This record gives sequence, C-alpha cells and structure tokens, in this order.
Amino acid sequence: MATFQILNFGCRASQADGAAIKKQLLESGLQEVEDVAASEVAILNTCTVTSRADAEVRQLVRRIHRANPRCRILVTGCYAQRSPSEIAQLGGVTWVVGNSHKHVIAQLLTSRDVVAPLVGAQGQPQGLPLRTQTSLVQIRPLESTRTPSNEGADHYSPALWSWPKSPPQATVLVGEISEEFHFAPVFPDDRTRPTLKVQDGCNARCSFCVIPSVRGRSRSLAPAKVLEQVRELERSGYKEVVLSGINLGSYGRDLDRRITFLSLLERLLNETAIARLRISSIEPMDVTPSLIKLAAGEARLAQHFHIPLQSGCSRILRLMNRRYWPSQYAERIHAIREQIPNAGIGADVMVGFPGETDPDHAASASFIESQPFTYLHIFPYSARPQTPAAASPQQVNGRVAHERANEIRALLARKRQAFLKAQVGCRLSALTLDEAHNGDRVSLSSNYLKIVLAGSNFPPNSLVDVRIGRVHEGLLFGFADQR
Repeated sequence: MATFQILNFGCRASQADGAAIKKQLLESGLQEVEDVAASEVAILNTCTVTSRADAEVRQLVRRIHRANPRCRILVTGCYAQRSPSEIAQLGGVTWVVGNSHKHVIAQLLTSRDVVAPLVGAQGQPQGLPLRTQTSLVQIRPLESTRTPSNEGADHYSPALWSWPKSPPQATVLVGEISEEFHFAPVFPDDRTRPTLKVQDGCNARCSFCVIPSVRGRSRSLAPAKVLEQVRELERSGYKEVVLSGINLGSYGRDLDRRITFLSLLERLLNETAIARLRISSIEPMDVTPSLIKLAAGEARLAQHFHIPLQSGCSRILRLMNRRYWPSQYAERIHAIREQIPNAGIGADVMVGFPGETDPDHAASASFIESQPFTYLHIFPYSARPQTPAAASPQQVNGRVAHERANEIRALLARKRQAFLKAQVGCRLSALTLDEAHNGDRVSLSSNYLKIVLAGSNFPPNSLVDVRIGRVHEGLLFGFADQR
C-alpha cells in the first residue's frame, strides 16, 4: 500500500481543500503516515499570498528531498497554479498540479505506480491519460492534446509547459479554473472545528492580490449541499462548523439572485441542529445590518467577525482598489459593537503598500487605534507578479514596512490586553479543543478567545460555559461547567 503525507498552507479554504484531498487518497487505498521518512508521496497544498509563503514551500521541498530522496513530491494549490515552471525545476518534485486539477490528485496517484514518474527523461508523456469526467470537460490543460477513447469519451494527456531550458522530470497539470465547485462533501480533518468551504474564487480585482487568477471566478456550493454537509457533521458529533470561502459574502450570486450568504445562514439555523456556526472571514461591505442583527439575536452564531481592513487610509484604499472608505468600515464595526458588546472583532492589515507615505501610515494607525479590534493579522506588503501594485515605481523600503508593522502590533497589544481584562468575571460559551496548556484543557470561546480550563478533564469537542477567573501572559484562565 502506497503511503503519503499531506502538508497544508494558507487560508481555511485551502485547509478544507487539503482535507478533501486526504479523504480521496484514503478512499483510493493509500495510507497516511506522519513521518516524511516513511512516506512514498509528499503532497504540499500551497498558498501564494506572499513571497514568504512561496519561499516556505521551496524550502520544505528541499528539506523533504534531502531527508527522503525516494519520496515523490507533489505540489498543488495556489502557488502551483501561479508558477508551475518555477516549482517543477526543484529537485524531488514529481508532479505540479494546479487548482484547476487539484480534485483529480487521487486519480493521478492511483493511475500508475506512484514510485515511477509519469513523464520520461525526454519529456514525453507516459502511462495512462486521465479519464475525462464532467468536472474536467471545461478544463483545458495548457497545450494539451485530446484524443477519443474506445468508449467515445474524451481523454486528456497533459502536455508539458513551455520550458525556458531543458524539460524537467515533473509532470505539470495546470489549466483554466473550472466554473464547477469542487471538493464537496467536506472531510473533517479537525477533531473539534471542521471547516466547510461553501464558496471559492473571487471576482474582485484588488491591485495587490493574485488570488482571482489562481482561484478563478466566484462560485458557490448549492444550499442543499451545504445543508446536507452540516447535517452530516452534526450527526458525526461536531458542535461547531466554520463556514469558509475566498470571498464569502459573494456566496450565491452565481446561483440565483435570491440566494445570499445571509439566506444560507438563516436556512442552516432553521433547518439544522448544529450547535454553533462560525463565519471565517467576510468583506466589509457584505457585513450588512441584517447580518449583524442575525448574529446579535442568534446564540448559535459565534460572536466573532473577521473583516479585512488592509488600510485605514482612504488614499491607500483607493490605490488598493478596495471598495469602501474607512468611514464605511467604521460604521459596520461600531454597529457590531453596539449590538454585540462582547464580540471578537478582527481584521487583516497591510503595511508598506506601494506609495504609502508616513502620513498615510499615521492615518491608518490612527484609524486602527480608534476601532474596537480584539486582534489583527498584520503583514508587510509583498509584491505578487502580474498585479498592478507590483508594477508601481513607489515600492516602500522593507525596513520601513517592518517598522510600521511593529508600530501597529504595539498599539494592538494594548487594545488586546484591555479586551482580555474585560472578560474577567464574565461567563463565556466555549468549545474544548484538542489542545492543552501545562496539562489543562484549552477551549475557544464564541468570541474567539483561547481559555485555559484549570483542572478540567473535559474531552475535546465539548461545549462548556466558562467563568473567567484571570488573565496571565496573554491567556485567559477559567472554570467550566458542561452544557
């Protein structure tokens, strides 16, 4: 039995894809192992949001190849879709599979002995071509050839990329992103909080972002399928499901104008008994008054909003091609705080965007200081190839961007500490995690706070009511009663 190891990078949607790949491989008869030294195939499900994300993948490829030269490495995901030629030149890489073909990885690995490369030394395709299914008909691998089979169906034999040098040993499957929604049903690869990807792709064109080109246009999982998956997860014993997507607020627009993310939430709450739903991330203009009202009145919706900001400066938001002003963003945040006073509110913040001046940064920092954020994901701008921002002549010095990030982190630390102290004496609903701190169970509250349960013996995946006793070194400590 062939063995594999899968390593996931990036957002929750990518994590959900990785879990689905794992499910397909297990169902195909492959065996998962934890030690790369014992693995015949290593699958790297990648992110490409930043240059650092790309570099981490390349470093890991080299590390795996050194530790286990016999291991065949398959690189998939967003980085594979964006730059297959770069990855295929790395030693040890046998397959590069873009998001366009990610859903046929199990078929690829089981169509022949995984120990043998599928492309010979001269770059000529070998072995059996991938059998075309409905989900593949609209996918056109770059420079592919199509031949009819004896059964009258189509087959695709992936042709090699146009290489600047001699062709590598890697097989490359990268093409246009299908309009179909892949990877359902969900595979819960988390003992406590499985992620259900209900939307993929993005139609926005932020000037810094490469994701639309590697994920394709926005597309949604049909509401009936979402309901089916949530019910299945509930039957399996899960208490919390995280709803994820690349642009979650655009859910349903490709299906029917009457289908919205809000209507999906309402159906899930009315037609399933899942104990808690959590929204992973949602764009500012999709945080509508109706959505806030629903979250305020429904205990089964986590009191947690992650709303990407990127910058608190109007001029920079325009350069980023973001579709809101800071004042509009603030209206949403304050409406949440007004109706859900103890909500966890987080955001993504970018510093050092091309053209960002000291006054621009000061304006952004001042805006962030004025908002009731409880956490932030802060990162320096990273130029992504073939995006408008990367072509700007006004690139910000890396040292300056690093200093600006540290300034935002310092002001956030003060806000975070104040929020944690305000929790002392409160009772919070929380879910126990498969995680411990000095032997004590760790839980995650509805408002997205880690809480150490002193002396607790609750198993993972238990809903508990926690009385917060103290804050110590950035952690909450409390005592729990099971619901």
